[in-house]
Amino acid sequence: MLEQLFKLRQSGTDTRTEILAGVTTFLTMAYIIFVNPTILGDAGMPKDAVFVATCIVAALGSLVMGLYANYPIAMAPGMGLNAYFAYAVVLGMKVPWQAALGAVFVSGCLFILVSVFGLRALIVNGISRSLRVAITAGLGMFLALIAFKSAGIVVASPATLVQAGDLHKPEAIMAVVGFLLIVTLDRLKVRGAILIGIVVVTILSFFFGGNTFRGLVSAPPSIAPTLLHLDVKGALGVGILNVVLVFFLVELFDATGTLMGVASRAGLLVEGKMERLNKALLADSAAIVAGSLLGTSSTTAYIESAAGVQAGGRTGLTALTVAVLFLACLFIAPLAGVVPPYATAPALLFVACLMLRDVGDIDWSDTTEAVPAAITALVIPFTYSIAEGIAFGFITYALLKLTTGRAREVKPVIWVIAALFAFKIVYIGT
Repeated sequence: MLEQLFKLRQSGTDTRTEILAGVTTFLTMAYIIFVNPTILGDAGMPKDAVFVATCIVAALGSLVMGLYANYPIAMAPGMGLNAYFAYAVVLGMKVPWQAALGAVFVSGCLFILVSVFGLRALIVNGISRSLRVAITAGLGMFLALIAFKSAGIVVASPATLVQAGDLHKPEAIMAVVGFLLIVTLDRLKVRGAILIGIVVVTILSFFFGGNTFRGLVSAPPSIAPTLLHLDVKGALGVGILNVVLVFFLVELFDATGTLMGVASRAGLLVEGKMERLNKALLADSAAIVAGSLLGTSSTTAYIESAAGVQAGGRTGLTALTVAVLFLACLFIAPLAGVVPPYATAPALLFVACLMLRDVGDIDWSDTTEAVPAAITALVIPFTYSIAEGIAFGFITYALLKLTTGRAREVKPVIWVIAALFAFKIVYIGT
């Protein structure tokens, strides 16, 4: 049944590998079930209900991605999108969280429309080869920054923005040990190298990191305080349309950028394109709408899926495994939380290193291709935003082609997207 449903042999994989990859992906992104309630809780939303909503929408989104699109890409409420929702919209603009959920709902509905008509696929497939590679490289550097931060190797600095953390701390040392272990095992072709590294560091955390066992089973809280509490009318009110537009643009390029990056890493691109891209985009769109109904910020494809891909995941069975584990978290949340961030950081850093290897495919002799690619790859980690990196890359690409007399090389969709991003930056801000 699994063979017929996911075409495992055709994809060069098997059930064991796919499940192992799903567990690996889940472990690298399980932090969201604790981080998301904390961030949205700052906006006044009930944390317990957000916890349940996070688990359910992550399971639903991953399930649809796996069964409908057959991609090894997991979904959950997006980091960055939840921060924008809580700190910029609710706390900054004084918009009630119910209206903010309404804005997420409206943006999700817009996504469904453009996905059904194939416009999202048209946008993604219209991106040049250099920008596609740059997006993947930028995602890799973004992952690396997250990994360094989680391990305490890189910390904030008022003087220099970032600086090296205290490398004598057990967390940093264990992360380094885990990274070296993963690379070594991968080089020796040991299957499940990433998962082994995570497990080893987690075990070490009980002895050297002060980690404690937090219990095994707990009943899930009620989702009633957030379920169907969105305010669509408020979202469509005067002054809130800008919020919908920003959600739409950020979700569009966070999701499509991640989908392309992970699919590229998995070798799932055919002539540089995703065969089932429209199905993947519809899964993403449906998850956004479902999340707003359940009571959480925008759901998106997760870059951490690259960890599962590196562990061998190639089909939707990987995403299905992630979905099952997120549902299990409703009942074993204390156990899921025992994996510390510095245990998953080595896996993210390893994947990040691998995502940089295609940079050599960029035509560095053509500055109208190379410079926009470099801008894209650099801005993503330096602004901590996939969307901003893609925005600057698109705008730079279009302008350089125009100023050098090569405007005909730019597809119409690129002009439209560059103009939209320019409008957003000038009139709305970043």
